[in-house]
Amino acid sequence: MMTFRSILFDKPDQADGSARHAPPDFFGDLNLDQLVSAITSGFTAYDLAPFYFTSLTDLETISYRQQVVRDLENPALLQAIKAFAEQMKTMREHLLQAQKASYKYASQRRFLGAVEMYCHAVEQLLSEIRQCGVRSQGLIAFHKYLSNYISSPVFRGLKAEAQGLASGLSAIRYCLLLKGGSVTVRNLDAESDYSASIKKTFEKFGQEEEQKYWVHMREIDGDNHIQSQVMDGIAKLHPAIFSALEAFRASRGEYLDRTIVQFDREIQFYVAFLAYVEKLRGAELTFCQPQISQTFKEVAAHKAFDLVLAGKLIDEKAAVVCNDFRLSNPERIFVVSGPNHGGKTTFARMFGQMHYLASLGLPVPGTKAELFLFDRLFTHFEREENITNLRGKLQDDLYRIRKIVNEATPNSIVIMNEIFSSTTLKDAVFLSRKILERLSELDLLCVCVTFLDEIASFNEKTVSMVSAVDPKDLVKRTYKLERRPADGLAYALAIARKHGVTYEALKERIQA
Repeated sequence: MMTFRSILFDKPDQADGSARHAPPDFFGDLNLDQLVSAITSGFTAYDLAPFYFTSLTDLETISYRQQVVRDLENPALLQAIKAFAEQMKTMREHLLQAQKASYKYASQRRFLGAVEMYCHAVEQLLSEIRQCGVRSQGLIAFHKYLSNYISSPVFRGLKAEAQGLASGLSAIRYCLLLKGGSVTVRNLDAESDYSASIKKTFEKFGQEEEQKYWVHMREIDGDNHIQSQVMDGIAKLHPAIFSALEAFRASRGEYLDRTIVQFDREIQFYVAFLAYVEKLRGAELTFCQPQISQTFKEVAAHKAFDLVLAGKLIDEKAAVVCNDFRLSNPERIFVVSGPNHGGKTTFARMFGQMHYLASLGLPVPGTKAELFLFDRLFTHFEREENITNLRGKLQDDLYRIRKIVNEATPNSIVIMNEIFSSTTLKDAVFLSRKILERLSELDLLCVCVTFLDEIASFNEKTVSMVSAVDPKDLVKRTYKLERRPADGLAYALAIARKHGVTYEALKERIQA
């Protein structure tokens, strides 16, 4: 049995502050920045973004996370984790109030309340995990850690001391004598409760249904100067219990177990993602655990989709179009062509998103997926010309592409979107062929979105994907991509029809 250190990492060196604190360069191109923002929007207190910025490089850790996700697919366990998180959140609020309180007894009592909440939260979580049952290596190890912690003298002593203080404080009874502008605090003696006899005396005068005039009064906790002075008086009457409360506050300041606090933060990485996924599943979209390899580059997916676009379309109550893809040996490069606004860039982003999510150990969109664990992911999307770098658009494209080609390895993934659009057709074809030749030599995985049909069948490693149009209405995009040779005719004819310059339309005009 492994020693539990982290619910995200199975190796000690990975959990020691190795997370990135800035997104990778390709995040914006693949809309992963939008995805992470949407996933973490309700979880800002946990600072989850660095976990999403940091891809994994070994299959063991990916499998470790995939197992945790499978366990959390159990609604009862997921709800138990959420309940634990809420209790820990409330506890932290009490600690903050304890720090802000101006009066010492108010601060000490709120601190005691925070400790009580913490003890209850960890015990309840252990009970829920036992009832639900877990199979993942990470949660099994955490269950054992939690069980040992709750059984330890440290926790048992903390809980017993907190319970003793809470019981002692709740047993205190006192009287307040209000006279003029003064308040006197004294012990509760054998004062009589006259409420019953008064009620009995006036019962005979009651003609209507009895009405309640109870007013809820807050428990005295020292929030203001009057309550504080009352608390001071009570403390003088019961010095032993209040001295113990003060000693408890001073000695138990570091009561939180660091591993449990870390678990509370890290588990939200999964909870946040599954909450986002639940929204998409509600629209009958499917997610799966991908099969991942570091050696085989034959990748495939069935009914996959762009997560960011899907989220927006669901909000707009629009349909989400899914697509399939497959590369078999020796195929390595998708060359995607077709009409504008037909789903080409969406396909490229989907390919990149899926591989990145898989590298985080998370489910990916689709009913089935076989993906490759990359060492680095590169993107080259069109950029507006930047006058500050003194390079023209074509020169800038070449500069960025050269950097990618020089840094990429056979285990990298490159995604290019309509490069060399600023130059002539002849030059664009020549340059694109040179780039594809180099990427093909590296034998890496690549998606190349292009307006150039000439490079769609570059060599045996390239696969042509074409964004389809409705055969009954060639102007209408289906957003489905088909594995077939590029011809450019369908969308050329669609454009001609849209602008009324087909042969038939021109003939009618001439005759008229």
